[in-house]
Amino acid sequence: MHPAGLAAAGTPRQPSKRRVPVSQPGMADPHQLFDDTSSAQSRGYGAQRAPGGLGYPTASASPQSAFLGDPVSNMAMAYGSSLAAQGKELVDKNIDRFIPVTKLKYYFAVDTMYVGKKLGLLFFPYLHQDWEVQYQQDTPVAPRFDVNAPDLYIPAMAFITYVLVAGLALGTQDRFSPDLLGLQASSALAWLTLEVLAILLSLYLVTVNTDLTTIDLVAFLGYKYVGMIGGVLMGLLFGKVVYYLVLGWCCVSIFVFMIRTLRLKILAEAAAEGIPVRGARNQLRMYLTMAVAAAQPLLMYWLTFHLVR
Repeated sequence: MHPAGLAAAGTPRQPSKRRVPVSQPGMADPHQLFDDTSSAQSRGYGAQRAPGGLGYPTASASPQSAFLGDPVSNMAMAYGSSLAAQGKELVDKNIDRFIPVTKLKYYFAVDTMYVGKKLGLLFFPYLHQDWEVQYQQDTPVAPRFDVNAPDLYIPAMAFITYVLVAGLALGTQDRFSPDLLGLQASSALAWLTLEVLAILLSLYLVTVNTDLTTIDLVAFLGYKYVGMIGGVLMGLLFGKVVYYLVLGWCCVSIFVFMIRTLRLKILAEAAAEGIPVRGARNQLRMYLTMAVAAAQPLLMYWLTFHLVR
């Protein structure tokens, strides 16, 4: 056997040594799985730490904060807020003198069921028996609880719908123009205003003691637009003969509705005591009621006959 072989066999093998690279100050440890960033973060936070000690950078003072920190500006802001509050309180106190907002809320307290019943009452007043308005502690209940109570929702929506239907009718006849539509709306509103003023003047001259208010008059007189809409729509769909038939039915219905409604308002004293309508004053009240009711069909025809051809 070769001596070199014996020497290799008799001498134990020394383990091989691998050279581990020495980590330099800027290099990471090769046996470390994740980088250690705690020192870098601590150095970063330490660099950004504010003198206050909370660890956040100090923000430079803005002009707004300097202005708000001024005592004079704070006093000016407080004075302005007090003036605004006083002005709002003054407006809230005096607005009811010109626009009764609280009363208007009552006339718009309606729901879907009330609107359906009221429309049925306007088209078929002959089937209704009890026309008395319900009261609760000397105050009439909201319209949604009493179909006999007047409201402004239906008259307002009916007036707007009437103007739109009038525009539709003029458009189908190639006569539409913004000026003509505005004239139609303004004329209807002018007739309504004249009606209210004439009735108020008549009530004053006849010295009628009634709880009928101006808003009640606007509500009752505005119900005629419902029949006007029905007549014009039927006339556009089926011709002028159907227009006359539907409008005639609506005119008779509004006449009966106004008689039975205003009779309890204008003749409230006699109706409450069950006294027959006698005497000159009661006769004048009855004539006034008949005149107001009779004026509704005339205005319904006057404001719609030119829309159907």
